[in-house]
Amino acid sequence: MRATFQAVAMLLREQRAEATTAPMSPSQRATRQKRIEGLAASLAHTAARDTSLFALLADGAALLPGTSAALRELRLKAGLAIEPEAPDPSPAPDTTTGREQRQVIPQSAVSRSLANPFLAPDFAAAPAPPPRPRLLADWELIRPLLRAFEQSAADARSCMTLPAPSHAHIAAGLDLMPHQAQVVAAAKAGHRTFLLADEPGLGKTAQALLAAQAADAYPLLVVVPNVVKTSWAREAAMWTPTHAATVIHGDGETVDAFCDIVVVNYDILNRHVGWLGRFGFRGMIVDEAHFIKNKSAQRSKNVLDLSRQIRQRTPRPLLMALTGTPLINDIEDFLAIWEFLGWIAGTEVGPDLLHALEANATTPVDPAFYPAARDSVIEMGIVRRRKVDVAKDIPARRIADVPVELEGALGSSVRAAERKLVQRLVKRYRSAVAARADADEAIGLDASIIRQVCARELRSSDEDSTGENVFSMMRRIGQAKAQLAADYTAQIARSAGKVVFFAKHIDVMDAAEQLFAKRSIGYSSIRGDQTTRVRQANIDSFVDDEDVQVIVCSLTAAGVGVNLQVASNVVLAELSWTAAEQTQAIDRVHRIGQDQPVTAWRVIATQTLDARIAELINTKESLAARALDGADVEVASIDVQLEALVSMLTDALTAG
Repeated sequence: MRATFQAVAMLLREQRAEATTAPMSPSQRATRQKRIEGLAASLAHTAARDTSLFALLADGAALLPGTSAALRELRLKAGLAIEPEAPDPSPAPDTTTGREQRQVIPQSAVSRSLANPFLAPDFAAAPAPPPRPRLLADWELIRPLLRAFEQSAADARSCMTLPAPSHAHIAAGLDLMPHQAQVVAAAKAGHRTFLLADEPGLGKTAQALLAAQAADAYPLLVVVPNVVKTSWAREAAMWTPTHAATVIHGDGETVDAFCDIVVVNYDILNRHVGWLGRFGFRGMIVDEAHFIKNKSAQRSKNVLDLSRQIRQRTPRPLLMALTGTPLINDIEDFLAIWEFLGWIAGTEVGPDLLHALEANATTPVDPAFYPAARDSVIEMGIVRRRKVDVAKDIPARRIADVPVELEGALGSSVRAAERKLVQRLVKRYRSAVAARADADEAIGLDASIIRQVCARELRSSDEDSTGENVFSMMRRIGQAKAQLAADYTAQIARSAGKVVFFAKHIDVMDAAEQLFAKRSIGYSSIRGDQTTRVRQANIDSFVDDEDVQVIVCSLTAAGVGVNLQVASNVVLAELSWTAAEQTQAIDRVHRIGQDQPVTAWRVIATQTLDARIAELINTKESLAARALDGADVEVASIDVQLEALVSMLTDALTAG
């Protein structure tokens, strides 16, 4: 019995610790330790016959029902001291930070609640869940399910059975591609949980919004990274214009709770999780769902808590997790997503998935269990399409943003440097205001002085003792993004073939090449200090050698005069100051003779100056149009550096 197995392992662990510290002669200690090691070897042999038992041997493994009782019985039989049963523990002290404790309820949400004439639902009258099937009742199934994906054949399918698209025309000049319309048709037919893992750039946002409309899943909650939350509102206005969207900023003073779609970013979700959980959502979308892969992180806990409350309050809500990360490469990262979708609950398999597994009439002892279990999970709602699979449907060129979060020492240093930069700007602004003749008059923010202060900052090209300028800040951000951008490039190379990696700075290129070497990914490079002969040899190596999967390019050295159309994916690890520079880089791949759709991935550091610059460029470039229909929009001239500083300083002064 599995509970007994776990109890024996716990008892042996206790005895081994006691044998190490208890007073006894060396010979007695050696004899006792040898006996314990023999029993431990027997446990290992047992687990080798059923590999799912290894999870029960981990130090932090959750106790199975019955383990505590079995452990108590073993101690009685062995004549060991029995610990008294502990009383119900008192509530643990609240150790959350002030920000985690602070919950807000926007006045608009209160108004909507008061305007609702219906009483809260009585969940006690809900029908009882179906009886638990017996074949797999005593099995720990999470590890076998992961194993089913890890050991799958190379040609195994990774997409659920989807219906034929019912229609693709949305409005004048707005059409769905066939692969997008299939997901909408599935939602219309009644499917309600989706892990939408299409490659980035295949229009997951439009699919999710129109699936919500087809399922009438309103009000709809959308949780996204900060850098894309305003673009989600714009996409909603374009694809589902009859369903208004509102975006939560800060404490939500400006949110319109009477809208059908509520968009919130991960970073402020902890302030709003209380009222959002009681709001009555009938659907929830999580964008860049790999952000919740760490279940111990606060943002993951918030998302899972909201999903749980929505499933408790709404029969069969629409739940969609969107991520472009390849499914097979990091399957354990998707456990949190499966829990968000209700397919699993902690260490247990959910009732719907369990019934699907029971229908296969096999257990993890049977080799046939694993391919059948994989298919059962996929049919729960995994949708995975690659560009090459739908090449005939998609435009020839598009740009997609890849938001990343900067963590560790580099991330901390970036945020600290930005704070110092803002503090310097605020100090200069206040000094300039104080020097005015009308300084004593309260006239609010002076936009002209703000721009003068920021322009002065740009004219200073060297770092000073008080902080960094905007150019050195962007270099620091590029260094912090280097590993993340290179890792994303490696994933694309493994799943989609050759990739062109662009960066501005040599140290970013160096960091990327180090990661590629560590991952055994072949690469070549184009740099400004290379001779013409070396440069051409590196290009030929990338074009002709199948083992060279990535070419690492300098934006200035390889932005023009280079033909790299053997690839169809471009990664822009650092943002360009001008749209022309970005376009020139993409045109190394998107040129005459290219027979594949081209995608450029812009890696953007959220919550940094990088994100502000990306938003400024987006306002001029209409990246959403490019991503969905290939529109080649002409970009007007804009002083991105100045506007970014103006935005930072204005926000700081407004915040007080």
